[in-house]
Amino acid sequence: MLLIDANVLTMEPSFPFANWVAVSDGTIRALGAENTYGEFAAADTELIDCSGRTVLPGFIDAHLHLRAFAESCVSLDLSPALGFKSIAQIQRSIKARCKEEPPPGTWIRGRGYNEFYLAEKRHPTRHDLDQAAPGHPVKLTHRSGHAHVLNSQALSLVGISAETGDPPMGLIDRDTATGEPTGLLYEMGEFLSERIPPLSNRELSRGLGIANEKLLSLGITSVQDASHLNDLKRWKEISSWKEEGLLTPRIRFMLGPKGFDQFRETGFSDCSASIPEDQLRIKGVKVILDETTGTLNPPQKELDELVLRIHRSGFQVAVHAVEENAVESACSAIEHALDRIPRPDHRHRIEHCSVCRPSLSRRIAALGIIVVTQPAFIFFHGDRYLETVPSQKLQNLYPIGSLLKAGIPVAGSSDCPIVPPNPLIGIYSAVSRKSESGKAVGEEEKISSMNGLRMVTVHAARATFDERLKGSIATGKLADLVLLNGDPGAASAEEIKDMEVEMTILNGEVVWEKGR
Repeated sequence: MLLIDANVLTMEPSFPFANWVAVSDGTIRALGAENTYGEFAAADTELIDCSGRTVLPGFIDAHLHLRAFAESCVSLDLSPALGFKSIAQIQRSIKARCKEEPPPGTWIRGRGYNEFYLAEKRHPTRHDLDQAAPGHPVKLTHRSGHAHVLNSQALSLVGISAETGDPPMGLIDRDTATGEPTGLLYEMGEFLSERIPPLSNRELSRGLGIANEKLLSLGITSVQDASHLNDLKRWKEISSWKEEGLLTPRIRFMLGPKGFDQFRETGFSDCSASIPEDQLRIKGVKVILDETTGTLNPPQKELDELVLRIHRSGFQVAVHAVEENAVESACSAIEHALDRIPRPDHRHRIEHCSVCRPSLSRRIAALGIIVVTQPAFIFFHGDRYLETVPSQKLQNLYPIGSLLKAGIPVAGSSDCPIVPPNPLIGIYSAVSRKSESGKAVGEEEKISSMNGLRMVTVHAARATFDERLKGSIATGKLADLVLLNGDPGAASAEEIKDMEVEMTILNGEVVWEKGR
């Protein structure tokens, strides 16, 4: 393959621009300026005339949830973007799905609702869902993925009643007068996944097909699956998806603590033997640290021990930490591990790092931690942040500019299906710091468009130790490329938001093309 007449942004400091790229055997064979590609223009070469359009390294989403994304593609989409602005609208959608899903007893699933944008300014309750689906169990997933609402039948099926105690790290919302569950459950995804039947293979395959096409259409050639529930069962599942061709992008698979223990016992040696490592590989262990119950969970000592155990094994640790207290705790745990077992270039990560003051940024930098964050949240959730986040936190909200100035590699991601996985919206958000309605959210943390591109290319590759394989366009690297209808490096922020992918190339093959 030979791409010519292109505006190639290589993301390589020593050779930042080119106008042609030659590809063979899945790797980049050569690139250059001017029309010096003659020796590569053989008769059997696939010639792609880019007509001056921009070629970039394939985009990398450093933190999303593949199974949840696939499930979301075949669930009711209740997001504000589709006009769901009241509980009544949600009820009507559920009623319509019930008519499509006989017999009674079939689970109805929906996701993406956001109580901030609902007229009632509250979560739906079991009673709201009972009215909409008296004969079906219903589970709705909040836009964050960290809360769910079940109707009465669903609560009964999973064994939740007034007598049920809160599970570890979870919280059952209750009526203050009666003590009865309202149907709203916080941080109970694992609890529910063990009790609610999964999608059928047919439904899941359909969802995977939709998710796969969406990722490719957005120029995403690599992803990191960052579920803390990832274990041996899910590893076998994702390996089979790759073997069957249901997922095209390269996948880095993050284990949860349970999966980490299983891996140490078994090595997962019976899985994915036929899949090249550049296509699928285990990388990192995800640890959830939150304050759902009002205190940090797990407590510091327990977190220290867990992080040290993972660090000692040679694995990379990725700590989910949103608020400042959690980010500080994650730093302390990683520092504790490094004090006992120094390891250069460990690349331990903090996922999200949503609220981070300058002194904490300096601590993260000193510890050599990588931050993997979600700039698109500024766009999709910015209006809610402006109304609900206290001013002292708002000034330190997603401080991408400060993190970069501190010398921290900041990788971009979507946390999909929390928000759509469009990297260009993420770049726009980081560059403009504007919400969906156009309001400014922490303008002092704006970054350049080139730094925005680095988040979803070179920094995202570095976050998984893959910078020698991908993340930039250089001889010998994997031929993962994306062709855009504009130049994000030279365009205004508003122009970036409206840009589109025209072609996605993975492993030297065109895997998606607009209009085909």
